[in-house]
Amino acid sequence: MVEQQSVDDAFAPPGEAWHPVSPRLASARRLTMLLVMVPLLLVAVVPLAMSGQAALAVLPVVVLLLTVWMWWLIGRRVRSFGYAERADDLLVTSGIMFRRLVVVPYGRMQLVDITAGPIDRAFGVATVQLHTAAATTNATIPGLPPQEASGLRDRLAARGEQRSAGL
Repeated sequence: MVEQQSVDDAFAPPGEAWHPVSPRLASARRLTMLLVMVPLLLVAVVPLAMSGQAALAVLPVVVLLLTVWMWWLIGRRVRSFGYAERADDLLVTSGIMFRRLVVVPYGRMQLVDITAGPIDRAFGVATVQLHTAAATTNATIPGLPPQEASGLRDRLAARGEQRSAGL
């Protein structure tokens, strides 16, 4: 009898543990979302306040419901990010509904970037982005503490240099 494997098994690194990103990424993304949704809520409330028509109350309610849903979704999305370093490659996973697993061989890495915008810096997180020879490869690990991001950058750069020197 053949054992059934689930589709989720395809996204699990064999024998490796995922390193999750910092939960502070959720706070940074939620603040960014609120910077958009609060003015939108004000724009929805002003016509209601000026006209007094009850039918216009639908707009602020929709904006509030959308804000609550996005708040929850951001938390789930942040928990979906992870990475695992293996001997020859780096695994990066993300996604809730549409799961994604990117395997980046160290020998294919050309550049490793660390970026952090003002909100990310305020929350103490950074993003590591890997650039490879393939233009379509997008391996991004957001929400790492700066020390972890710089350590990962250095390890990946060293491993990439070792692998490309052996070619």
